[in-house]
Amino acid sequence: QVQLVESGGGLVQAGGSLRLSCAASGRTFSSYAMGWFRQAPGKEREFVASINWSGGNTYYADSVKGRFTISRDNAKNTGYLQMNSLKPEDTAVYYCAAVRASIWYLANNGADYWGQGTQVTVSS
Repeated sequence: QVQLVESGGGLVQAGGSLRLSCAASGRTFSSYAMGWFRQAPGKEREFVASINWSGGNTYYADSVKGRFTISRDNAKNTGYLQMNSLKPEDTAVYYCAAVRASIWYLANNGADYWGQGTQVTVSS
């Protein structure tokens, strides 16, 4: 069982940066791939980024590639999403997710565990 709690969301101007954190409970967090998804009002939830258990492999949606960076610190049971050059279209609730599978499985099939979400609002 893994519990995930996101933090770090907020209001930022276009072109600005935010760093989201995902604190995980459970001693087996390091064996899970983790990732970030987002859902804007009136839209379906979409994949943003994923990272494998060791941090050695990452995968990004085309819409955030080159602007967002996913990372993790297994010693702290925490994952991160550094978001730079933010755009108004990045506005959404961002969810942390974890699954004991590959980063590609996570991207295409979702996760076994989800956080409660954190709001990111980018003003123009």
